[in-house]
Amino acid sequence: MSQTARVPFFQLAPASLKAMVNLSATVKQSSLGARLVELINLRVSQINGCGVCIDMHWRDLVKQGADYRHLNAIAGWREAPFFSARERAALGWAEAVNALAHRDDTDTAYAELREHFNETEVAEMGYAISVIKGWNLLNLSLRNQIPEVPAPGM
Repeated sequence: MSQTARVPFFQLAPASLKAMVNLSATVKQSSLGARLVELINLRVSQINGCGVCIDMHWRDLVKQGADYRHLNAIAGWREAPFFSARERAALGWAEAVNALAHRDDTDTAYAELREHFNETEVAEMGYAISVIKGWNLLNLSLRNQIPEVPAPGM
């Protein structure tokens, strides 16, 4: 696989980029809270293999004060003691929704989700999962690379 970006999509479609950035910012400001949204972003990005997003969201969680051990355990969150029942429900839902193209076994995850989240929060989480999956698809398909030096503010 080539390590060269295919096109500089950040420069080529500014209106679409702005819309994606705005949606990303909106979900971080939702009632879910920035930490939970970033946990979802990190886990979905891990599953999809998006190095750019894994790097970005890991760094954001560190800036928020997340413990490194907790972040290193997110791929094995079911066995890790670091995540609350609410976070576990969100991570389970994010994994189930992310896998919808391959299977639909969301009933159990949805029941668990509803124990911890109201309808508005479920809808907000749907947008959060959708936007990170969109970023993953863009970065992966266009071979966007992890920058050696993160952009200022990132």
